[in-house]
Amino acid sequence: MSSNWVFSLLTRLSARSSSQSVLILLTGTGLAILGLVVLAAIWAGSESDSAARDRQRELVDGRLQNQVDRVAQDMQLLAEGYASFLSPGSSDSGTEISRSASIQTFGRIATSVFGYSAVFLISPDGELVLQPDPDSVRRFKWVRPVLWPMISAVTKGLETNGQHAPAPQKNQVELLRLEGRPSIAGIVPVVHQVQDDPGKVKAEYYLIAIRFLDGPTLDMLSREQGLAGARYARTADYEPGEVAFQVASTRTAEPIGFIVWKPDLPGSRVIARLLPFLSAAGLVVTILFSALLLRLRYSLKQLAASETHARHLSHHDVLTGLPNRALFATRLEQCLTELGTQDRETVVALIDLDRFKQVNDVYGHLAGDELLRIAVERMKSLLRPGDTLARFGGDEFALLIPSLGHNRSIIGLCNEIMVRISDPFHLVNGTVVVSIGGSIGYTAPEGAFTTARELLRRADVALYDAKESGRGRAAEYNSSLDTRANERTELRNELRIMLERDEGPGDTQGVIRDNRVGHLEVFAQGVHQADRSGDLTGAEALVRWRHPTRGLLSPDKFIPIAEEAGMINQLGRWVLLTAAAAAASWPAHLSIAVNVSPSQIGQRNFAQMVLSILRDCGLSPDRLELEVTEAAIFNLDEGAAENLNLLRSRGVRIALDDFGTGFSSLSHLIDLKIDRVKIDRSFVQLLGCKAEGAAIVSAIASLSRTLGKATTAEGVETEEQREFLIAAGCDELQGYLFSRPIPIEAFGHQVRPSQIRLSL
Repeated sequence: MSSNWVFSLLTRLSARSSSQSVLILLTGTGLAILGLVVLAAIWAGSESDSAARDRQRELVDGRLQNQVDRVAQDMQLLAEGYASFLSPGSSDSGTEISRSASIQTFGRIATSVFGYSAVFLISPDGELVLQPDPDSVRRFKWVRPVLWPMISAVTKGLETNGQHAPAPQKNQVELLRLEGRPSIAGIVPVVHQVQDDPGKVKAEYYLIAIRFLDGPTLDMLSREQGLAGARYARTADYEPGEVAFQVASTRTAEPIGFIVWKPDLPGSRVIARLLPFLSAAGLVVTILFSALLLRLRYSLKQLAASETHARHLSHHDVLTGLPNRALFATRLEQCLTELGTQDRETVVALIDLDRFKQVNDVYGHLAGDELLRIAVERMKSLLRPGDTLARFGGDEFALLIPSLGHNRSIIGLCNEIMVRISDPFHLVNGTVVVSIGGSIGYTAPEGAFTTARELLRRADVALYDAKESGRGRAAEYNSSLDTRANERTELRNELRIMLERDEGPGDTQGVIRDNRVGHLEVFAQGVHQADRSGDLTGAEALVRWRHPTRGLLSPDKFIPIAEEAGMINQLGRWVLLTAAAAAASWPAHLSIAVNVSPSQIGQRNFAQMVLSILRDCGLSPDRLELEVTEAAIFNLDEGAAENLNLLRSRGVRIALDDFGTGFSSLSHLIDLKIDRVKIDRSFVQLLGCKAEGAAIVSAIASLSRTLGKATTAEGVETEEQREFLIAAGCDELQGYLFSRPIPIEAFGHQVRPSQIRLSL
């Protein structure tokens, strides 16, 4: 009996061990089968996804080819239409002007009906005909070098056979990049039969049509082919899960861009639906692996979240390669988080390039982009590996310095950056040399609770202060700047209230009134002859703001605010109108000088507006002098120059105000058609104090006299200054020595019909 019990125990132990072995074997087999099923499903899904991607690429390729073929067909129809207008026998009885207008109308119909971005009609030598609008001329000049191979190929391709029968029209349609965008461009000859030989054809014109593939064309392609989130990219910078289709140039086979979209992946959808069932099957096979599977699934989720987060952090500016605003904000948040555990000095700065817009406007965006890249390299060369330089947009950059260190100062770094930015930039293969500057505002966290948003706001306030204080400098944030920023906001709102009530030149005192915010007034300061007599020759109009709480505000307190808020044109017109109306009642030998801003001069109808005011007020044009700053003269565009030339031709005088404080180019005095140079008060104040002041004033007066320009010295306050300026050859003097600015109505009461002399 004892032996039977032992045998039974051994049998049970053996059975249990065998069951465990079988269970392990079955579990292993089940997991292996499940693994094979998973692998098969993944493989099948991957193959299905790959086939779906290839199919969508084929559809996109076919659609692009269809676009090319459609352009070829459309251009054939357009050429026949143009031929009907341009054929010598089809002009009927209409005049050449009406024929030209009909052709231009046909061109507009062609772009709107056929959906082309641009249509040009050119001669065999590649020049535009019918003189379209200036924008079209400028656009054709940009694209003509790229299109020239097509133009050459087509202009040489029109032939006839031996029986003088018309040969098929030769057209050329290609995929290429124009204006940085993927495009379909086509050229076709506009042919008609030769009147003397009906068997021959002749092409006097060639039609060029351009259709950009991005924008509406890409949207249409996306809708027709079901491309989710389709976009155009110049490089293959697609995200994981996206497909990029390369658009190649027809002529060179070089890539001209990529169409990127999120593909429809049926295999991935099937796998996503099977995964829960496969996971459940795995749990049924063995409980032992459930925890592992759950842990693995959790880890995979964490890994996917980390990868997604890393992709978001990898966003950079396309042009400069710098981190963008989002990445900068993330790094700043991380830096502020670490400040609580580490003792270090952190600095946040905003950098703005001065006069960058002028470079962009004068030399084009390509030169502006090149300048930005060079400026970035210069700034990066001054930074350490742990620092972050980001581009916020346009010409504004942000700098994060996590730790300054003991042998590094922020003001020293800012000065180095401004010096490097001030060095000349050689652009467009050295054909353009420009000099700009930079302004910087910086701040540092105060304690562990300063937020990233607050730091950026403070840096922006400091940057505004740097630019307002003359640019080309670095400013550190302090709490007083917030008060000034709030005051600027209040002044801007109050100034808008006053100007919104402006319906004319104000009341009889030349005032815009509003009891809530005070009123604007026009003052006048006398200008006197630079001789012993000191005869009054006229006055300069100066605007003042009589504020109910801030007192009498000078122009430097609110003119920059008006310029920033876009109110300077309205304000300048009111000052000009009020000054002209007052001066019309003065003796005829007295003139009035009025300052005008660059924004005013650039208005298309500025000259007509000035002349209209003079007519309405009854003031002779030769009694008005417009004062223009050096900065405005330096940046004159074609329209502004035409305005000034028209005014000078009608008798209005133009004065160069504050000469020597701006760009100070002698070419201004030689090339520009100005009548007077005004020597800035900062140079006059140096007389008797520094030898350099006397040298500068003498040089300006001598040069102006040689060039036939009149000279007025501002800010004359002492008899010694007056005597020196008379000896230097200045024509007129202005300053507190003679008179202070007074309301323009009071100035009018003081003016006597006889010539007024200064009693000294």
